[in-house]
Amino acid sequence: MTTTASHPNHTTTFPNDFLWGVGTSAYQIEGGASSGGRGPSVWDTFCQQEGAVLNSDNGDIACDHYHRYADDVQVMKNLGLQTYRFSPSWSRVRPDGGALNATGVDFYKRLVDELLDAGILPWLTLYHWDLPQALEDLGGWPNRDTANRFAEYAVAVHDRFSDRVNHWMTLNEPWCSAYLGYGQGGHAPGRHEPAAALAAVHHLNLAHGRAVQALRATSAGNPQYSVTLNFHVLRGQGDGAAEAMRRIDALANRAFTGPMLRGEYPSDLLEDTASVTDWSFIRDG
Repeated sequence: MTTTASHPNHTTTFPNDFLWGVGTSAYQIEGGASSGGRGPSVWDTFCQQEGAVLNSDNGDIACDHYHRYADDVQVMKNLGLQTYRFSPSWSRVRPDGGALNATGVDFYKRLVDELLDAGILPWLTLYHWDLPQALEDLGGWPNRDTANRFAEYAVAVHDRFSDRVNHWMTLNEPWCSAYLGYGQGGHAPGRHEPAAALAAVHHLNLAHGRAVQALRATSAGNPQYSVTLNFHVLRGQGDGAAEAMRRIDALANRAFTGPMLRGEYPSDLLEDTASVTDWSFIRDG
């Protein structure tokens, strides 16, 4: 049946195939930071830095979802939720960015089974900001090879869950990973390097593209692949507002939609950032 939501001034009707759900990310809820062979991520390291996080909070325990997942799924079922978007921890699945950790994979297998038994559709986000610290030590997202490692990780997860998971997201909000992680420094790994932030933008885009290509090449049936971009809606007034909005739109929005939808970066973005980087990290193809 059609779902409706009422407001004093209007009624919104949702289509029959609209899904109600919730979403989380691994580091925010799992805990079990050193359980089952999990290795440290950039967020584990970042949270240890004095003053980096309010009250020195960290994800060592968090919501303890690693141990309480069955109870959490029951809560979702009781709420009548139809889908659950979650992210496996790259640091739990491939702790050093390379070899597969079978114990970590088994945790997500149990979670997916629990969701399906509860009639809840699993919606899997491959990356939600928790880069293995081992890969950050090699340069992190400003390092082109991280895109290759991500594609390998994506295939490894896909190979083990594609029989039960049909909805996949590659990256959650790469704007945050790149600009907050490597430019502004408010997110892990907490670096303040504008040129590195733009290199991270490119390699996150590259990681998305390579992962989707690899997954499509090995997929059967009709899996759905997507990416989560946090778009900026810009408003302004007065002298200079139009130019400011153009610049922010290029940096925040079109830096991702340009390569993903058109296969190229906007020329105005390259011009705006010429004093920061020459974009020489972009290669043919």
